[in-house]
Amino acid sequence: MRRAVLRRAVLAVALLSVQVPLQAEREFRVYQSLELQADVELPPDYQVPGEFVVGRLMFPPSRTFGWFRFGGDWTQGGTAWAVDYPRADRTFARLLRRLTRVNVRSVEQPVNLDDGDDVFDWPFLMAGLPGMWELTDAQAAKLREYLLRGGFLFCDSFFGTAEWAGFERGMRQVFPDRPIVELPKTHPLFHTVYDIDTQFQIPNFNALLGGVPYRADGVQPHWRAVLDDTGRVMVAIAFNNDVGDSWQWADDPDYPQEAATLGMRMGVNFAVYAMTH
Repeated sequence: MRRAVLRRAVLAVALLSVQVPLQAEREFRVYQSLELQADVELPPDYQVPGEFVVGRLMFPPSRTFGWFRFGGDWTQGGTAWAVDYPRADRTFARLLRRLTRVNVRSVEQPVNLDDGDDVFDWPFLMAGLPGMWELTDAQAAKLREYLLRGGFLFCDSFFGTAEWAGFERGMRQVFPDRPIVELPKTHPLFHTVYDIDTQFQIPNFNALLGGVPYRADGVQPHWRAVLDDTGRVMVAIAFNNDVGDSWQWADDPDYPQEAATLGMRMGVNFAVYAMTH
């Protein structure tokens, strides 16, 4: 009897020791960027942990979307989710270190919704080109649970009617019954740290070099959101804006200084809002 109990105890300990790695957060890793100029070297302290980590949402793209035709394996990067990545992410981390007292890790964390419960370890996520996502039902359900548990998603870098339709289609998978609302100028998101003028458009750099600050018909900037039952912003939406470009190109003399400054301040507000609401 004692031997049988001992064997069961040893087996239980062994099972627990196997489960621990499965429940641990995923390791840091680097994938291919969508843009060659966005690839940057790792900072020297990239292995130092931090209390706040910039999460980058990975997602499968629409196979054909207007001017983009994606191929390859989205789980290895090089598709829509990797726009501005990783240069913008690491610039954002440096900005938070400089402008706040938040202990921020110097590198981002790519987060795949298919990686078990890993998403729940990263309370702040951003998604670039979300008008081009094509979520599975399982991914949409996981993202819904993440947001309802208190997670925060910042959707950015998309313009025009077609991209909005793609974004809205995916968001309806996540929240079939929750409206997407226009945020008023008085919303705390715009006043958490900095007071921000929401009428100014944060331009896409490539479009700006062509003479206009927007792609397609994305003339008018919008700051929208999906709220939880208490009014907390779960999904912050920078539509007809490119905050990621304002981070990625902040040091480029051809990128407007006022746009870079606005993007920096908006990023600080998003991060502090996410941590305090």
